[in-house]
Amino acid sequence: MKKILLSLLAIVLIIEEWLWDSLTAFGHTLVKWLHLEAFEQWLSRTSPLVALVAFSIPILIVTPINILAFALLAKGLILQGVLLEALAKLLGTLLVTRVFALTKPQLLTFSLLRFLYTTITTWLKWAHQKIIDTTVYRLAKQFKADAKVKFAAWFS
Repeated sequence: MKKILLSLLAIVLIIEEWLWDSLTAFGHTLVKWLHLEAFEQWLSRTSPLVALVAFSIPILIVTPINILAFALLAKGLILQGVLLEALAKLLGTLLVTRVFALTKPQLLTFSLLRFLYTTITTWLKWAHQKIIDTTVYRLAKQFKADAKVKFAAWFS
């Protein structure tokens, strides 16, 4: 049972890791396409209160999408609801990770956010240590490395 649970944990953490890496890279590309470099520089130097407001904006953007997705699910439109919820999750993660990366020092001046951040990172480090030796994790890491090489070859 322990092996199964560790394998499931490994899958969840691998997906989270892939999403984080992919969305971070996409965020950098999007910033360049939209010419938002100056805005990002300003945001990274802003006050803690402005950083907190900026960090709240992705939540305000994604919440109506989540509500619409649940409404679709409630009406029996399962596929549409699940796809919209997946889109909301990806959009929310993209925006939150980008804003957090830019405003982390300012956000961590708030004791509640600092507590949440250290608690979550401690849990993630613990979970990562538990799954790092599992076969599923090793295979996924190798698959990711191989895919990265092939993907880079296609675009070079």
